[in-house]
Amino acid sequence: MDHVALFTDTSLACSKLITTRYSTSFTLGIRTLDSRFHLPVYAVYGWVRWADEIVDTFHDHDKATLFADFRRQTDEALATGLSLNPVLHAFQHVARHYSIDREFIDAFLYSMEMDLDDRSYNQSLYERYIYGSAEVVGLMCLRIFCEGDEAQFERLREPARRLGSAFQKVNFLRDIRSDYEDRGRVYFPGVQYERFTDEVKRQIEADIRADFEAGYAGIVQLPRAARLGVYLAYVYYLKLFHKIRQLPAARILGERVRVPNNTKILLLLGSYFRYRLRAI
Repeated sequence: MDHVALFTDTSLACSKLITTRYSTSFTLGIRTLDSRFHLPVYAVYGWVRWADEIVDTFHDHDKATLFADFRRQTDEALATGLSLNPVLHAFQHVARHYSIDREFIDAFLYSMEMDLDDRSYNQSLYERYIYGSAEVVGLMCLRIFCEGDEAQFERLREPARRLGSAFQKVNFLRDIRSDYEDRGRVYFPGVQYERFTDEVKRQIEADIRADFEAGYAGIVQLPRAARLGVYLAYVYYLKLFHKIRQLPAARILGERVRVPNNTKILLLLGSYFRYRLRAI
């Protein structure tokens, strides 16, 4: 028995468990990818999820120290090809196999580190945060989907960034109340929570709509083995965005908009039929 391979397989299984426990929507999307992409994408999600947990969850601990240790262990895992932390071991295995850019990894860690401090975001910080927290995660997955085809990756780089940006901005709108009340953050530059009006909301939505349109142009060019999973994420977030658009600003400040599970199933079925009909 190859015990090194067993350790890696077990680590990848841990990342899968984390994904299924933390995100039913993301798990559903991964399952619609070709099976060869399942474990690599689980590994990316597990690593991203653990970093996010440090900065957003462990309020009774020294989060800065925890995060510094997480960064150190990530660096060590990437350098040596081994970590006794199964999440980090799974991630380094995938990062090394698919040549995931170190710049993407560092950008993500920088954005997560930004969340250790309560702050207001100007346009520059906002763009840098979105790039590191969302766009590079899409680019990591794109590295996996392109399987070494550099020309394909470069062609789809910008649409992948715009799609990740759309998803993150929808999250910011949906979570604007909890981000402000629980963490003291308002991500949208120049927006004051107490003055979040319908007009401000419409301006943000116009920006998000442009990102969705640019992102969709890339989805239809993805390798077919990855297309349905990414398209499903797109239609889920688009549905959430449409629900948010229909509500006044005051409602967004008063409740967290959700897509019910039965609607998610309908979105899955509709996406699958469009995929089978080659409409995407």
